[in-house]
Amino acid sequence: MDKNTEKMIRQTAERLRGEILKKKVPSMDFPLRSLDNVLYDKKRGYFEIGEKVKERTLSVNTVKTFAQTVRLMALSHEIVRKDDMATKREAYYVSKNWGEARFLEQPESDAIMDDIEAHFRVNRERLGFIPEEKGGEVAGKLVVIDKDPDSGKPLRIDCTKFGSGAYSIPIACEELEFETKASFILAIETAGMFQRLVKHNYYTTANCVLVSMGGVPTRACRRFIRRLADSKKVPVYAFVDGDPYGMTNIYRTLKVGSGNNAHLNRFFCVPQASYLGVTPQDIIDYKLQDATHPLQEVDVKRARDALKNDPFIKTHKPWREAIEQMLQMGVRVEQQAFAKHGLNHVIEKYLPAKLKHPEKFLP
Repeated sequence: MDKNTEKMIRQTAERLRGEILKKKVPSMDFPLRSLDNVLYDKKRGYFEIGEKVKERTLSVNTVKTFAQTVRLMALSHEIVRKDDMATKREAYYVSKNWGEARFLEQPESDAIMDDIEAHFRVNRERLGFIPEEKGGEVAGKLVVIDKDPDSGKPLRIDCTKFGSGAYSIPIACEELEFETKASFILAIETAGMFQRLVKHNYYTTANCVLVSMGGVPTRACRRFIRRLADSKKVPVYAFVDGDPYGMTNIYRTLKVGSGNNAHLNRFFCVPQASYLGVTPQDIIDYKLQDATHPLQEVDVKRARDALKNDPFIKTHKPWREAIEQMLQMGVRVEQQAFAKHGLNHVIEKYLPAKLKHPEKFLP
Protein backbone atom coordinates (compact mmCIF):
# COMPACT_ATOMS: atom_id res chain seq x y z
CA MET A 1 0.00 0.00 0.00
CA ASP A 2 1.39 3.38 -1.01
CA LYS A 3 1.03 5.52 2.12
CA ASN A 4 2.52 8.59 0.45
CA THR A 5 -0.05 8.56 -2.35
CA GLU A 6 -2.89 8.08 0.11
CA LYS A 7 -1.56 10.96 2.21
CA MET A 8 -1.23 13.34 -0.78
CA ILE A 9 -4.81 12.71 -1.88
CA ARG A 10 -6.16 13.13 1.64
CA GLN A 11 -4.28 16.42 2.15
CA THR A 12 -5.64 17.82 -1.12
CA ALA A 13 -9.18 16.79 -0.16
CA GLU A 14 -8.81 18.42 3.25
CA ARG A 15 -7.56 21.63 1.61
CA LEU A 16 -10.52 21.74 -0.78
CA ARG A 17 -12.95 21.08 2.06
CA GLY A 18 -11.35 23.83 4.14
CA GLU A 19 -11.68 26.34 1.32
CA ILE A 20 -15.36 25.47 0.91
CA LEU A 21 -16.06 25.80 4.63
CA LYS A 22 -14.42 29.25 4.53
CA LYS A 23 -16.71 30.08 1.61
CA LYS A 24 -13.75 30.41 -0.73
CA VAL A 25 -13.80 29.12 -4.29
CA PRO A 26 -11.83 25.84 -4.33
CA SER A 27 -9.27 25.33 -7.08
CA MET A 28 -6.56 22.95 -8.25
CA ASP A 29 -3.47 23.59 -10.40
CA PHE A 30 -2.36 21.29 -13.20
CA PRO A 31 0.82 21.67 -15.26
CA LEU A 32 0.31 22.14 -18.99
CA ARG A 33 1.31 18.90 -20.69
CA SER A 34 2.59 19.76 -24.16
CA LEU A 35 5.82 20.44 -26.06
CA ASP A 36 5.16 24.14 -25.49
CA ASN A 37 5.81 23.59 -21.79
CA VAL A 38 8.85 21.32 -21.73
CA LEU A 39 12.53 21.97 -21.13
CA TYR A 40 15.31 19.85 -22.61
CA ASP A 41 18.86 19.72 -21.29
CA LYS A 42 21.31 17.32 -22.98
CA LYS A 43 23.03 16.68 -19.64
CA ARG A 44 19.80 15.53 -18.00
CA GLY A 45 18.75 13.72 -21.16
CA TYR A 46 14.96 13.95 -21.00
CA PHE A 47 12.05 16.36 -21.33
CA GLU A 48 11.11 18.14 -18.10
CA ILE A 49 7.88 19.93 -17.33
CA GLY A 50 7.94 23.73 -17.51
CA GLU A 51 6.30 26.32 -15.27
CA LYS A 52 3.06 26.87 -17.19
CA VAL A 53 -0.01 25.66 -15.30
CA LYS A 54 -3.75 25.70 -15.77
CA GLU A 55 -6.03 26.35 -12.82
CA ARG A 56 -9.29 24.44 -12.42
CA THR A 57 -11.57 26.58 -10.27
CA LEU A 58 -15.06 25.53 -9.23
CA SER A 59 -17.60 27.52 -11.22
CA VAL A 60 -20.88 27.04 -13.04
CA ASN A 61 -18.98 26.12 -16.20
CA THR A 62 -16.50 23.76 -14.54
CA VAL A 63 -18.65 22.12 -11.89
CA LYS A 64 -18.91 18.79 -13.73
CA THR A 65 -15.20 18.55 -14.53
CA PHE A 66 -14.30 19.61 -10.98
CA ALA A 67 -16.66 17.01 -9.52
CA GLN A 68 -15.26 14.32 -11.80
CA THR A 69 -11.73 15.22 -10.73
CA VAL A 70 -12.56 14.94 -7.04
CA ARG A 71 -14.54 11.72 -7.52
CA LEU A 72 -11.66 10.11 -9.44
CA MET A 73 -9.26 11.19 -6.69
CA ALA A 74 -11.59 9.56 -4.16
CA LEU A 75 -11.64 6.36 -6.20
CA SER A 76 -7.84 6.38 -6.31
CA HIS A 77 -7.69 6.89 -2.55
CA GLU A 78 -9.98 3.91 -1.99
CA ILE A 79 -8.00 1.68 -4.38
CA VAL A 80 -4.65 2.56 -2.80
CA ARG A 81 -5.99 2.20 0.73
CA LYS A 82 -7.21 -1.32 -0.07
CA ASP A 83 -4.01 -2.20 -1.96
CA ASP A 84 -6.11 -2.91 -5.05
CA MET A 85 -5.97 -1.79 -8.69
CA ALA A 86 -8.27 -0.77 -11.53
CA THR A 87 -7.73 -0.62 -15.26
CA LYS A 88 -8.44 2.67 -16.98
CA ARG A 89 -11.50 1.04 -18.53
CA GLU A 90 -12.80 -0.13 -15.14
CA ALA A 91 -12.36 3.38 -13.72
CA TYR A 92 -14.50 4.72 -16.55
CA TYR A 93 -17.29 2.25 -15.76
CA VAL A 94 -17.14 2.94 -12.01
CA SER A 95 -18.19 6.51 -12.84
CA LYS A 96 -21.54 5.25 -14.13
CA ASN A 97 -22.63 5.32 -10.46
CA TRP A 98 -21.75 9.02 -10.13
CA GLY A 99 -25.01 10.44 -11.44
CA GLU A 100 -24.49 13.67 -13.37
CA ALA A 101 -20.74 13.48 -12.72
CA ARG A 102 -20.38 10.25 -14.72
CA PHE A 103 -18.09 10.11 -17.76
CA LEU A 104 -19.87 9.77 -21.10
CA GLU A 105 -16.81 8.41 -22.93
CA GLN A 106 -13.50 6.93 -21.75
CA PRO A 107 -11.33 9.72 -23.25
CA GLU A 108 -12.95 12.02 -20.64
CA SER A 109 -11.85 9.83 -17.73
CA ASP A 110 -8.42 9.27 -19.29
CA ALA A 111 -7.83 13.03 -19.60
CA ILE A 112 -8.77 13.72 -15.98
CA MET A 113 -6.69 10.76 -14.81
CA ASP A 114 -3.72 12.31 -16.62
CA ASP A 115 -4.44 15.65 -14.92
CA ILE A 116 -4.48 14.04 -11.47
CA GLU A 117 -1.25 12.20 -12.23
CA ALA A 118 0.39 15.47 -13.29
CA HIS A 119 -0.99 17.35 -10.27
CA PHE A 120 0.57 14.91 -7.81
CA ARG A 121 3.68 14.32 -9.97
CA VAL A 122 3.28 10.55 -9.66
CA ASN A 123 2.60 7.89 -12.27
CA ARG A 124 -0.91 6.51 -12.57
CA GLU A 125 0.24 3.09 -11.35
CA ARG A 126 0.91 4.68 -7.94
CA LEU A 127 -2.64 6.02 -8.06
CA GLY A 128 -3.88 2.47 -8.52
CA PHE A 129 -4.76 2.80 -12.21
CA ILE A 130 -3.14 0.56 -14.79
CA PRO A 131 -3.37 0.64 -18.60
CA GLU A 132 -4.83 -2.11 -20.76
CA GLU A 133 -1.82 -2.04 -23.07
CA LYS A 134 0.90 -4.68 -23.25
CA GLY A 135 4.29 -3.79 -21.87
CA GLY A 136 6.38 -5.22 -24.70
CA GLU A 137 8.23 -8.51 -25.24
CA VAL A 138 11.76 -9.65 -24.40
CA ALA A 139 14.00 -12.43 -25.65
CA GLY A 140 17.70 -13.10 -25.27
CA LYS A 141 20.58 -13.12 -22.84
CA LEU A 142 18.70 -12.07 -19.73
CA VAL A 143 17.38 -13.61 -16.54
CA VAL A 144 14.54 -11.65 -14.93
CA ILE A 145 14.12 -12.21 -11.21
CA ASP A 146 10.50 -11.76 -10.16
CA LYS A 147 8.57 -13.00 -7.11
CA ASP A 148 6.26 -15.99 -6.91
CA PRO A 149 2.79 -14.49 -6.21
CA ASP A 150 1.91 -17.25 -3.75
CA SER A 151 5.12 -17.85 -1.80
CA GLY A 152 6.86 -14.52 -2.35
CA LYS A 153 10.06 -16.41 -3.13
CA PRO A 154 12.35 -15.27 -5.98
CA LEU A 155 11.30 -16.55 -9.39
CA ARG A 156 14.00 -16.77 -12.07
CA ILE A 157 12.81 -16.28 -15.65
CA ASP A 158 15.32 -17.13 -18.39
CA CYS A 159 14.45 -15.12 -21.50
CA THR A 160 16.18 -17.68 -23.75
CA LYS A 161 13.73 -20.41 -22.71
CA PHE A 162 10.51 -19.29 -24.41
CA GLY A 163 10.95 -21.26 -27.62
CA SER A 164 9.39 -19.30 -30.47
CA GLY A 165 7.72 -16.95 -27.98
CA ALA A 166 9.00 -14.28 -25.59
CA TYR A 167 8.76 -12.93 -22.04
CA SER A 168 6.03 -10.31 -21.64
CA ILE A 169 7.02 -7.18 -19.72
CA PRO A 170 4.61 -6.68 -16.80
CA ILE A 171 2.76 -3.42 -16.23
CA ALA A 172 4.72 -2.79 -13.01
CA CYS A 173 8.41 -3.67 -13.11
CA GLU A 174 9.90 -1.73 -10.18
CA GLU A 175 10.54 -4.86 -8.11
CA LEU A 176 12.23 -6.84 -10.86
CA GLU A 177 15.93 -7.68 -10.72
CA PHE A 178 18.18 -8.71 -13.59
CA GLU A 179 21.09 -10.96 -14.45
CA THR A 180 22.80 -10.51 -17.82
CA LYS A 181 26.15 -10.45 -19.57
CA ALA A 182 24.65 -9.07 -22.78
CA SER A 183 26.68 -6.58 -24.80
CA PHE A 184 23.70 -4.40 -25.66
CA ILE A 185 19.91 -4.07 -25.70
CA LEU A 186 18.28 -3.84 -29.13
CA ALA A 187 14.89 -2.09 -28.96
CA ILE A 188 12.90 -2.97 -32.09
CA GLU A 189 9.87 -1.14 -33.46
CA THR A 190 8.00 -3.90 -35.28
CA ALA A 191 6.83 -7.26 -33.98
CA GLY A 192 7.68 -8.84 -37.34
CA MET A 193 11.35 -7.87 -37.19
CA PHE A 194 11.52 -8.92 -33.54
CA GLN A 195 10.10 -12.35 -34.46
CA ARG A 196 12.63 -12.77 -37.28
CA LEU A 197 15.53 -12.08 -34.92
CA VAL A 198 14.09 -14.45 -32.32
CA LYS A 199 13.46 -17.16 -34.92
CA HIS A 200 17.12 -17.16 -35.89
CA ASN A 201 18.47 -16.82 -32.32
CA TYR A 202 20.10 -13.52 -33.18
CA TYR A 203 20.50 -12.78 -29.49
CA THR A 204 22.94 -15.70 -29.23
CA THR A 205 24.96 -14.63 -32.26
CA ALA A 206 25.18 -11.00 -31.09
CA ASN A 207 25.05 -11.63 -27.31
CA CYS A 208 22.22 -9.18 -26.74
CA VAL A 209 18.76 -8.66 -25.30
CA LEU A 210 15.96 -8.11 -27.82
CA VAL A 211 12.98 -5.96 -26.86
CA SER A 212 9.90 -5.59 -29.05
CA MET A 213 8.45 -2.09 -28.57
CA GLY A 214 5.41 -2.69 -30.80
CA GLY A 215 5.33 0.87 -32.10
CA VAL A 216 5.55 3.73 -29.61
CA PRO A 217 6.83 1.92 -26.50
CA THR A 218 4.50 1.79 -23.52
CA ARG A 219 5.60 3.31 -20.24
CA ALA A 220 6.17 -0.18 -18.83
CA CYS A 221 8.39 -1.05 -21.79
CA ARG A 222 10.44 2.14 -21.41
CA ARG A 223 10.73 1.67 -17.66
CA PHE A 224 11.87 -1.94 -18.11
CA ILE A 225 14.58 -0.96 -20.61
CA ARG A 226 15.67 1.97 -18.43
CA ARG A 227 15.97 -0.11 -15.26
CA LEU A 228 17.83 -2.88 -17.08
CA ALA A 229 20.19 -0.45 -18.77
CA ASP A 230 20.84 1.49 -15.55
CA SER A 231 21.37 -1.51 -13.31
CA LYS A 232 23.61 -3.47 -15.70
CA LYS A 233 25.29 -0.56 -17.54
CA VAL A 234 24.25 -1.94 -20.92
CA PRO A 235 23.98 0.31 -24.00
CA VAL A 236 20.61 0.62 -25.74
CA TYR A 237 20.27 0.76 -29.53
CA ALA A 238 16.99 1.53 -31.29
CA PHE A 239 16.08 -0.13 -34.58
CA VAL A 240 12.98 1.46 -36.10
CA ASP A 241 11.51 2.41 -39.48
CA GLY A 242 13.19 5.28 -41.29
CA ASP A 243 10.24 7.64 -41.36
CA PRO A 244 9.19 10.78 -39.45
CA TYR A 245 6.93 8.79 -37.12
CA GLY A 246 9.64 6.28 -36.23
CA MET A 247 12.18 9.01 -35.61
CA THR A 248 10.20 11.81 -33.95
CA ASN A 249 7.58 9.75 -32.12
CA ILE A 250 8.78 6.22 -31.45
CA TYR A 251 12.49 6.88 -30.92
CA ARG A 252 12.10 10.33 -29.40
CA THR A 253 9.59 8.98 -26.86
CA LEU A 254 11.93 6.11 -25.96
CA LYS A 255 14.90 8.40 -25.42
CA VAL A 256 13.57 11.62 -23.88
CA GLY A 257 9.86 11.01 -23.28
CA SER A 258 6.91 13.06 -24.44
CA GLY A 259 5.51 16.50 -23.82
CA ASN A 260 2.30 15.02 -22.46
CA ASN A 261 4.18 13.14 -19.74
CA ALA A 262 6.99 15.61 -19.10
CA HIS A 263 6.23 15.51 -15.37
CA LEU A 264 7.29 11.82 -15.34
CA ASN A 265 9.86 11.52 -18.11
CA ARG A 266 12.75 11.20 -15.65
CA PHE A 267 11.40 7.69 -14.94
CA PHE A 268 9.89 6.69 -18.28
CA CYS A 269 12.64 7.37 -20.79
CA VAL A 270 16.02 5.93 -21.75
CA PRO A 271 18.49 8.84 -22.11
CA GLN A 272 21.38 6.48 -22.89
CA ALA A 273 19.62 5.13 -26.00
CA SER A 274 21.05 5.83 -29.45
CA TYR A 275 19.57 5.37 -32.92
CA LEU A 276 21.03 2.48 -34.89
CA GLY A 277 18.65 2.88 -37.84
CA VAL A 278 16.99 2.86 -40.28
CA THR A 279 18.38 6.23 -41.52
CA PRO A 280 17.97 8.11 -44.79
CA GLN A 281 21.65 7.45 -45.49
CA ASP A 282 20.96 3.70 -45.23
CA ILE A 283 18.78 4.02 -48.34
CA ILE A 284 21.86 5.09 -50.28
CA ASP A 285 24.42 2.85 -48.58
CA TYR A 286 22.30 -0.29 -48.95
CA LYS A 287 20.79 0.55 -52.37
CA LEU A 288 17.19 0.61 -51.15
CA GLN A 289 15.99 3.34 -53.51
CA ASP A 290 13.48 1.03 -55.18
CA ALA A 291 12.23 -0.30 -51.81
CA THR A 292 11.09 3.06 -50.41
CA HIS A 293 7.74 4.83 -50.28
CA PRO A 294 7.02 8.51 -51.03
CA LEU A 295 6.56 10.73 -48.00
CA GLN A 296 2.89 11.50 -47.48
CA GLU A 297 1.61 14.94 -46.55
CA VAL A 298 1.30 13.86 -42.91
CA ASP A 299 4.93 12.68 -42.96
CA VAL A 300 6.19 15.99 -44.31
CA LYS A 301 4.17 17.92 -41.74
CA ARG A 302 5.45 15.77 -38.87
CA ALA A 303 9.06 16.18 -40.03
CA ARG A 304 8.80 19.95 -40.44
CA ASP A 305 7.02 20.33 -37.10
CA ALA A 306 9.85 18.42 -35.43
CA LEU A 307 12.49 20.65 -37.02
CA LYS A 308 10.62 23.74 -35.90
CA ASN A 309 9.16 22.80 -32.51
CA ASP A 310 10.72 19.66 -30.99
CA PRO A 311 13.32 20.65 -28.36
CA PHE A 312 15.17 17.34 -28.77
CA ILE A 313 15.48 17.56 -32.56
CA LYS A 314 16.38 21.26 -32.41
CA THR A 315 19.19 20.53 -29.92
CA HIS A 316 20.93 17.84 -31.96
CA LYS A 317 22.43 18.86 -35.32
CA PRO A 318 22.81 15.24 -36.58
CA TRP A 319 19.07 14.77 -36.17
CA ARG A 320 18.26 17.99 -38.00
CA GLU A 321 20.52 16.91 -40.85
CA ALA A 322 18.97 13.43 -41.03
CA ILE A 323 15.41 14.77 -41.17
CA GLU A 324 16.34 17.41 -43.72
CA GLN A 325 17.99 14.69 -45.83
CA MET A 326 14.78 12.65 -45.64
CA LEU A 327 12.70 15.63 -46.76
CA GLN A 328 15.10 16.30 -49.60
CA MET A 329 14.93 12.67 -50.73
CA GLY A 330 11.14 12.68 -50.34
CA VAL A 331 10.92 9.04 -49.26
CA ARG A 332 10.61 6.85 -46.19
CA VAL A 333 11.89 3.32 -45.65
CA GLU A 334 10.79 0.40 -43.47
CA GLN A 335 12.86 -2.13 -41.54
CA GLN A 336 11.59 -4.86 -43.82
CA ALA A 337 12.99 -3.13 -46.95
CA PHE A 338 16.27 -5.02 -46.48
CA ALA A 339 14.40 -8.18 -47.50
CA LYS A 340 15.02 -6.95 -51.04
CA HIS A 341 18.53 -8.39 -50.62
CA GLY A 342 17.30 -11.57 -48.91
CA LEU A 343 15.06 -12.38 -45.95
CA ASN A 344 17.97 -12.53 -43.50
CA HIS A 345 20.02 -9.66 -44.91
CA VAL A 346 19.34 -7.71 -41.69
CA ILE A 347 20.84 -10.50 -39.58
CA GLU A 348 23.73 -11.40 -41.85
CA LYS A 349 24.81 -8.02 -43.19
CA TYR A 350 23.03 -4.90 -41.94
CA LEU A 351 23.16 -5.30 -38.17
CA PRO A 352 26.73 -6.67 -38.05
CA ALA A 353 27.99 -3.79 -40.20
CA LYS A 354 26.15 -1.19 -38.15
CA LEU A 355 27.23 -2.59 -34.80
CA LYS A 356 30.88 -2.23 -35.72
CA HIS A 357 30.50 1.56 -35.50
CA PRO A 358 28.07 2.55 -32.70
CA GLU A 359 29.88 5.90 -32.52
CA LYS A 360 28.16 6.75 -35.81
CA PHE A 361 24.65 6.15 -34.45
CA LEU A 362 22.36 9.18 -34.25
CA PRO A 363 22.11 10.57 -30.69
